[in-house]
Amino acid sequence: MLIEEGRIKAAFDSGVFILKLCGDVRLTLCATLDVQAQRLADTPGLHTVMIDLREASNVDSSALGFLAKVAMAVKGRLAHPPTIIASNPDIRKMLDVMGFARFFTLIDRPLQGANELDATLTELPEIPSDEEGLRDRILEAHRLLMHMSEHNREQFQPLVDMLEAQDSAVH
Repeated sequence: MLIEEGRIKAAFDSGVFILKLCGDVRLTLCATLDVQAQRLADTPGLHTVMIDLREASNVDSSALGFLAKVAMAVKGRLAHPPTIIASNPDIRKMLDVMGFARFFTLIDRPLQGANELDATLTELPEIPSDEEGLRDRILEAHRLLMHMSEHNREQFQPLVDMLEAQDSAVH
């Protein structure tokens, strides 16, 4: 089976921001996701955030951590939490297990009218990251996930401890 390399698309129109993840979304796209989360925090006129995972075949834990960062970036600014559209049962189960329902509205098909915005999506360039930048982003992503639920804290504490030890050794 051929695994499609991950891609990220985005669009902002009339206060609606759509982030679409396609293919195998892994830590190499975390810098791109991080920049989008930071931009959302400062976007004037934002009233809806939708994350479309219908074309994603896999989303690793680092990428999930930066989706959590998107929710944190807009918390308190929107009338409703961000929406994640996930039709893949494996991805949906992962979102459920990791506690994403506490921070997002999870649905399996787009809201009426959302498909029209697909035409406005632009593919985002992958932002390169050096080894240290990648390690820092992996650490941040997993810390964010750990704050979402006790299950995540138990799952990711060993990884965070290891990355913090490596970080201390480098600095």
